[in-house]
Amino acid sequence: MSKKGILIIGAGGVSRVATVKCAMNIDTFEKITLASRTVSKCESIAADILKNQGVQIDVASVDADSVDELVKLIEKVNPKLVLNVALPYQDLTIMDACTKCKVDYVDTANYEHPDEAKFEYKLQWARDNQFKDAGIMALLGSGFDPGVTGVFCAYAQQNLFDEIHTIDIMDCNAGDHGYKFATNFNPEINLREVSANGRYWENGQWIETTPLEIRVDHDYPEVGVKPSYLLYHEELESLVKNIKGLKRIRFFMTFGDAYIQHMNCLQNVGMLGIE
Repeated sequence: MSKKGILIIGAGGVSRVATVKCAMNIDTFEKITLASRTVSKCESIAADILKNQGVQIDVASVDADSVDELVKLIEKVNPKLVLNVALPYQDLTIMDACTKCKVDYVDTANYEHPDEAKFEYKLQWARDNQFKDAGIMALLGSGFDPGVTGVFCAYAQQNLFDEIHTIDIMDCNAGDHGYKFATNFNPEINLREVSANGRYWENGQWIETTPLEIRVDHDYPEVGVKPSYLLYHEELESLVKNIKGLKRIRFFMTFGDAYIQHMNCLQNVGMLGIE
């Protein structure tokens, strides 16, 4: 039986957007299967897509922490591609299942250890030969940031400049959902990212800052001035290896005062041992 379609693993907010986008391009993807530990979440997304787009997608249950379960599902679905939009804790198991089944892999965020608030590409990059030996591809960090940001930088290097000396990636969310506190993606991952020490690369070395230590008030086109804070973000790790002439690269993200106040309150509650 020939490989057909895409298997999407994960059923959170990012998955909903990705699955809808795939359904909009069903002629390209041919067949869509959406899988998660909680199959009811997949069914909800599938029902919305059928109602709004008239596209039927399959759903399945899988524990993405288990390579064996993932292998069984991939063998059953037999997709051309696995799109991982589950938790970053599960990147390695999904990658290992893909190499066992010889199926191409794409994710949107790099691996994080569940017991340590630190993310880096080391353990994923270490699987390079594993994927080469299987004769398949792994495309890492193919979201917006990382993802689109890397494409923009590569385009600038290839088409606009002989050398690029400094890069500031400015991530601004202009939306307002009316809540005093809410995250744009998985709350645990978001809070880990924002509360961790910042890092940026300058003159060949990584420089670490305390959380939210560096703030700039940047004037964004069509949005206006927003407080933007320096964070560490995974695309910095790959861009320092691939942008010629680079002397400094930083990443900033916007947060309102209410978000930071609520985050500090949550941290204080945690420090007091209150659940």
